[in-house]
Amino acid sequence: MSEAAAISRKPIPAPDDLTRPFWDAARARRLVAQRCAACGYYNHPPRNFCDACLGRELAFTPISGRGVVYTFTVMHQRDVAGFESEAPFIAMVVELVEQPMLLMVSNLPIGERDRVRIGAPAEVWFEDRGDGVIIPQFRIV
Repeated sequence: MSEAAAISRKPIPAPDDLTRPFWDAARARRLVAQRCAACGYYNHPPRNFCDACLGRELAFTPISGRGVVYTFTVMHQRDVAGFESEAPFIAMVVELVEQPMLLMVSNLPIGERDRVRIGAPAEVWFEDRGDGVIIPQFRIV
């Protein structure tokens, strides 16, 4: 791969034992989050213990993929690896309907600037980055 091609490739996840179930579900175009068996709290990103009760019995469970824009910013930097040619673009955080503060990060093309606002409804879609890598992303609905 040429240096220019390496620079322009978007980042891909490096799953480990803790995060692999999330990425395996994404590859199957399903959205999951860790959920505590003791209190029902959702953790994201995955951790070894529950953020709410410190329980250690956590399992990945399906979630709806629906939420609202919690916050966003317009990224003008052209030195974000893999996004050099897409700047400016919108980086946003979506709060999922399953629970307050269950947050996931996504990006949008700048053409969505007029539609994105805090509180706007959003839903998951799955970006295929090639080589079997599927990334959950969100779009405004």
